[in-house]
Amino acid sequence: MSGILDGKRILVTGVLMESSIAFHAAKVAQEQGAEVILTAFPRPTLTERIAKKLPKPAKVIELDVTNTEHLDRLADLVRDELGSLDGVVHSIGFAPQDALGGNFLNTPFESVATAMHVSAFSLKSLAMACKPLMNEGGSIVGLTFDAQFAWPQYDWMGPAKAALEATSRYLARDLGKDNIRCNLVSAGPLSSMAAKSIPGFSDLAKVWDSRSPLNWDMADPEPAGRGIVALLSDFFPKTTGEIVHIDGGVHMMGA
Repeated sequence: MSGILDGKRILVTGVLMESSIAFHAAKVAQEQGAEVILTAFPRPTLTERIAKKLPKPAKVIELDVTNTEHLDRLADLVRDELGSLDGVVHSIGFAPQDALGGNFLNTPFESVATAMHVSAFSLKSLAMACKPLMNEGGSIVGLTFDAQFAWPQYDWMGPAKAALEATSRYLARDLGKDNIRCNLVSAGPLSSMAAKSIPGFSDLAKVWDSRSPLNWDMADPEPAGRGIVALLSDFFPKTTGEIVHIDGGVHMMGA
């Protein structure tokens, strides 16, 4: 029995640890029949080691999404490996330490600009770098953390995720004519590398202990990975500009 990504070629960014959502998206994608290629920055060798834990070997390409040279060469490198692409996973986010952990009112613009560039503008950069490989259409899926709320300790990553969500909608608008869909998965908190970089992250995570209708396991990124793979598949052929919440239901709870 074939998988829902049988024969598809998928690029996945952001595989830093076995516990990352990106790793599980790549793993499930392979299990569902896809050929997968990974990008990494700033330590491709780390991703190469983690990639060995995937069901099948996966090539790793160095990609700094703020580096024009890296973006310009990406299509040729992927074409040499896979020929074309059917899907792209954007799992990239970063904010300097002074933009997190309760420092919202004192963060300098330089740090805010970095957070916006890496965490939001990079979705557009990655989409345009991969677009020449998606002549038959395809699916772009990014990761957000529900930006309609102000979360404890999250500070400028909140506005950066809001910008990411808006960027996804505009990409969905402008790439639709090329049959390229752009959607986001809004996952609940997980014990990932990104989470560990946020001071006081445990305060934010406690929200899920009391508000999640479904039991939420911070140590289990596979539900989010499965959601990404579903959006990469042909089972959502006319869905674009959407945010799918994989958060145990916290997003819809009132007081």
